[in-house]
Amino acid sequence: MPRPEISFEFFPPKNIEGTFRLWDTVNVLAPLAPRFVSVTYGAGGTTRDLTRDVVATLTKHSGLRTAAHLTCVEATKDETLEIARGFKAAGVRDIVALRGDPPKGASGFTQHPDGFANSVELIEALAAEGDFDIKVGAYPDKHPEAADAQADIDWLKRKLDAGASEAITQFFFETETFLRFRDACVKAGIDKPIVPGIFPVENWKGARRFAEGCGTKIPAWVCDAFDKAGRDGRSDLLATALCTEMCSDLIDEGVDKLHFYTLNRPELTRDVCHAIGATPEARLEKVA
Repeated sequence: MPRPEISFEFFPPKNIEGTFRLWDTVNVLAPLAPRFVSVTYGAGGTTRDLTRDVVATLTKHSGLRTAAHLTCVEATKDETLEIARGFKAAGVRDIVALRGDPPKGASGFTQHPDGFANSVELIEALAAEGDFDIKVGAYPDKHPEAADAQADIDWLKRKLDAGASEAITQFFFETETFLRFRDACVKAGIDKPIVPGIFPVENWKGARRFAEGCGTKIPAWVCDAFDKAGRDGRSDLLATALCTEMCSDLIDEGVDKLHFYTLNRPELTRDVCHAIGATPEARLEKVA
């Protein structure tokens, strides 16, 4: 099995305990030589300053290529671009450009009077700034606000045509979900990389909540399996096995890049990476 290129998503800590957990996560996963790591924004841009600080620190001290999430939520165009320029000044060239989730309690996204209306406008502005490698999100399962699955693909093409270099998908539970999406993207004329987002399930209750919030379909057999594994105390074993099998199937289908949503809990992600051949030893052999 060829060793895939891997990347990891972290989120900024909210307290001292979270800070230690983040750095434990970095220390566990950095030896796997990720292509890059990304740092999220909270809903409504609530962690904007924390994201900036974590990205700058990772870039300066970890040796990892770090991508910063950037959204359109509750900020003017000038404020958003000033944040981007701050990333650039800190040596960050990778941006994950997103419209962003609305603030907690809001019924939906509302454009700031002087802000970007959507992710395409943000991408166009970042591309005009120059020197950024722009990544965007994609939805193998229909986005909750999309009219249909084709609308998601049409919007993704607009984002890539606006200046993004690749897309990272929302997580999914079945390999076929991604493969059908990839085929539809090719049919639509999309020729830039579509990287599957992988979510090792650390906590099934939380995973279900995330899935329901972002429109990810949960097959009945997945619910049944995790419910039974929870009763038997084998949830981690099941999560590792299912995630490893899905990653192996994706690699067999020609996928050469995987992006892991870690939730700053690295053990399952590390175990899955090892199982598919993404180990420090494999990296050293490749370099040699």
